[in-house]
This record gives sequence, structure tokens and C-alpha cells, in this order.
Amino acid sequence: MKTILRIFAAIAAAGAVQAFAQGYPNKPVHVIISFTPGSSTDIVGRIVMQKVSEMWGQPVVPENRSGAGGSIGTVAVARAPADGYTLLIDSNAHTVTPSIYAKLPYDTLKDFIDVVPLASQPNVLVVNAGSQYKSVMDIVNAAKAKPGAINWGHAGIGSGTHLNTEKFVAAAKINVTQVPFKGTPEVIQAMLSGSVDCYWAPISAAIPHIKGGRVRPLAVSSPKRNSQLPDVPTTGEAGVQGADAPLWFGIWAPAGTPANIVAKISADTRKALADPGVRERLSNLGNDTMDMSPEEFSKFVRSEIDEYARVIKGAGIKPQ
Repeated sequence: MKTILRIFAAIAAAGAVQAFAQGYPNKPVHVIISFTPGSSTDIVGRIVMQKVSEMWGQPVVPENRSGAGGSIGTVAVARAPADGYTLLIDSNAHTVTPSIYAKLPYDTLKDFIDVVPLASQPNVLVVNAGSQYKSVMDIVNAAKAKPGAINWGHAGIGSGTHLNTEKFVAAAKINVTQVPFKGTPEVIQAMLSGSVDCYWAPISAAIPHIKGGRVRPLAVSSPKRNSQLPDVPTTGEAGVQGADAPLWFGIWAPAGTPANIVAKISADTRKALADPGVRERLSNLGNDTMDMSPEEFSKFVRSEIDEYARVIKGAGIKPQ
């Protein structure tokens, strides 16, 4: 009798989950963005989730929780209820931090479900518009002449911009002073004030400053030029090979989130990414949209974790 009751209880619970998932979302969805307002992660995430909110007929409420390479916002989602009402939007920093930090307050693989990727874009090496550096090789030659003299900003240990800096420094065989910040807006402000000399800025966050004439682009961190900056060379064209490090963004949910809800978030987000208006807004900021199922995204995330572990080990970066 007890066995029969347990079976009925399991069936009832499964039915409750099914009904819950079918009604999702029936209240506002909280989305934690792991980098600062105005960062590339923030810009891309808000563009996509605005469309998803319209499709759902429910508010999608973004909240920026930045710091520690995105891990501060990430741990908040890891500890949230697994009901689909708290989601994470992060960059590929999500796959870098396991190799950067000796102890994270969460397990990147066990504590999250990989839901859906959003878009990818190159970083662009920028300097203050009044900078003496007119090209990539100007910076390389200056760094070789005075090792450590150049202050190079990035958006926090473990961020995509940090990894791009490490790859560039290793490829160019130079020594610079790296200066971490909470996010892209803070780095650019420091550059404008003269506190840092250069930065591998995500292109979507850099374009307004480039068009406004406040910063000068020197190279993009991708194998081919970007359509929004056609006159800006790739890093390889500019004289440094092996420093490509494109940035990408995605959505994660706490482990244990019902599969039906994960499937719905993924499917609806992919529909939003296919919307012509969304695609145009993202493209105008230098992004290429991505399209993967949760299973495909999960494989991609794991391959990126392995790749960054290899790169970080090769660069001699010790976990903090």
C-alpha cells in the first residue's frame, strides 16, 4: 500500500510540475545581469529580454549585480529558487571563472542549467582619442621599450576582456600593468580621464564612444573585420597573431529548474533573437546572433570551459 501511495504521490507531483510549467510565466521574471549597466552584457541582455517580455505579456525585470568577473551576480542565481523566475545573463566570463578562481561559491556545471546563447561579438582595442598611440604596434613597441609602463584596463578578473588582455599580452610578448574594474563603463571613464591607456572593449559598448569621437579603435579581436567598423583591422592584420578572443553572452537558470520551463525560455528567446527588429539592433552594435538548443548550448559551454582552461594554463595565470 505504501508503495502504491508513493507512486500516486510521484504522479501527482509530476502533474503539478507540468501544470506549473504550462502556466509559465504568470508573474514577473527577475533577470540578474552579471556586469554593470552600460556593459556589453547588459546592453545585449536588455535588448533581447525586452522582446521576450513583450512575447510573454509579463515584466522581465533586469538587475545588475557586478564584480569578481561576473561571479557576484552568478552566485545569487545559483542560490535562487529553481522555478524559472530568477535567471542569469552572463558573458563567456561564466566559462572563464572556473579556471581563474581557486574557490567559487558555486559549481559552474552542477549549479546551473545552460538555457540559451544570445549573441557573439569581437572586442575592440580602444585608446583615448587624444592618445599618442595610433596603432597596435605603437602600443607593442612602447610596452617593449618600457615593460609595465602601460596601464591596461579590463572589466574584472575572469571577464572576457581580461582574457583578451592576457591572450594579447602573451601573443605580443609584452609586459603591461593590468588594472581591473567592475565593468566596461568604469574602464572607459578611466581611459577618458587618463587613468588607463587602453582597453579591449566589447564592441557594442565601444561603438557609441567611437562614433562620438571620444575613443580611437585600433583593432578587433576576431579573424575577420566587423561590419560596423570596416576600416578597423583585425589583431592579426595589425601585427599580432593569436590574440583573437570574441565575446559571447547567454542565459542560465538554477539547477533543478523544470525541463518544460527551460524549453520555453529557450524557444521564446530564440524567437526573440530571430525577430528582424532585435537582429537589427544587435547587428548595429556589432553582434552576430547565436542559435542553439539547450543541449547544444550545454556542449558549447563545456567546450569553452575546457578551451579557457587550456589558454589560462598556457598563459601561466595562477588561480586566485
